[in-house]
Amino acid sequence: EAVMALPAELWVELPAERRIFCSVLLFSWAVYLWEAFLAHRQRRVYRTTTHVPQELGQIMDSETFEKSRLYQLDKSTFSFWSGLYSEVEGTMILLCGGIPFLWKLSGQISGHAGFGQEYEIVQSLVFLLLATLFSAVTGLPWSLYNTFVIEEKHGFNQQTLGFFFKDAIKKFVVTQCILLPVTSLLLYIIKIGGDYFFIYAWLFTLVVSLVLVTIYADYIAPLFDKFIPLPEGELKQQIETMAKSIDFPLTKVYVVEGSKRSSHSNAYFYGFFKNKRIVLFDTLLEDYSALNKEPAEGEDGENEETKSKTKNKKQGCKNEEVLAVLGHELGHWKLGHTVKNIIISQMNSFLCFFLFAVLIGRKELFTAFGFYDTQPTLIGLMIIFQFIFSPYNEVLSFCLTVLSRRFEFQADAFAKELGKAKDLYSALIKLNKDNLGFPVSDWIFSMWHYSHPPLLERLQALKDAKQE
Repeated sequence: EAVMALPAELWVELPAERRIFCSVLLFSWAVYLWEAFLAHRQRRVYRTTTHVPQELGQIMDSETFEKSRLYQLDKSTFSFWSGLYSEVEGTMILLCGGIPFLWKLSGQISGHAGFGQEYEIVQSLVFLLLATLFSAVTGLPWSLYNTFVIEEKHGFNQQTLGFFFKDAIKKFVVTQCILLPVTSLLLYIIKIGGDYFFIYAWLFTLVVSLVLVTIYADYIAPLFDKFIPLPEGELKQQIETMAKSIDFPLTKVYVVEGSKRSSHSNAYFYGFFKNKRIVLFDTLLEDYSALNKEPAEGEDGENEETKSKTKNKKQGCKNEEVLAVLGHELGHWKLGHTVKNIIISQMNSFLCFFLFAVLIGRKELFTAFGFYDTQPTLIGLMIIFQFIFSPYNEVLSFCLTVLSRRFEFQADAFAKELGKAKDLYSALIKLNKDNLGFPVSDWIFSMWHYSHPPLLERLQALKDAKQE
């Protein structure tokens, strides 16, 4: 007992800033070890489930099952190593005082440009630019390996090296163009907002997120991918009819050339009030998927950026199945899931800003991370939102995963009510096959990570409807 009491006494005697620092590090490693334990359990499933389970016999052939098993095993091993690297990197940055070092360096750079100590916002922007540049550079080898080794090996990657780098640079520049002005305004609002700055800061972030959601698909996404209106025809008419039947205010339907990047497929809708658009990935549509087309003569030049890998791989869904997938997506809208998610995220955002206002004056939070003389607002945001709130963020993230699974079942049920159960059933099987999803999962891993219910559970819920 005396031995047990000793560490407790030592802990109490530590200064507050040391306790804060050690708690942050310990919690970070605890989360990492928990995630590693879950991933280990799931990897064991990938290793040992080598035959198609009986209940999947009708759904999956053994060749696809084996392909998806090996794909998920590779992905899991990759995420183990990349996770370990980023945990060690984060720990080293904290232990070696990387944050105060970068802050000092930012001050020197902005000083050389003629901005003294009093220009804290300028220094903050230099700090942000350097920090994002650092994480982009350290993340690059992992991203390259993931795209050109794992995704390539399993037939998903459609990018050339040139396209990849062009894309990465474009992404970095666009991110800075949004991040830097938004951060400078937020810091300015916090500085001049007085006692109730947290309300103004929250309102500002609310407006920014609404503006970004509105302009993203029209102005930002087209910088990376080509969007073309879905041509007139049977599919477009059927989509419009279905939208009208549930009062969905549809204005446009687009097809996005996702196949230039990867052969994974998806669909989504966006827009506010009476101005909604639907976006379908060409890889979702059997008739539009580049992978289903033989390149016509003389087209090679145009498609130089994309490697032609047409291995006669039939991909995508039939029109009825595409409609069933959309029925599910529109179910999210009709049942108010989108609005509920926005409300939850804004309530969370308000709570975080309120707690930030309570904690920002605590000097020990800054000294814990090596800021003895200054208390920069940006660093305060980083320490509180990223480190101090991390236990809360973990709990919240788990609750949102549970909620998301519930929403998915409800959206499936909505598609079922539209009479799309049979088509959604076959679409889910096709999409699982196209994306090489592995249908067997460890129950704890699935509960903690899957924002969508496992395939078998979704199919079971739809099957009951099909038999009716």
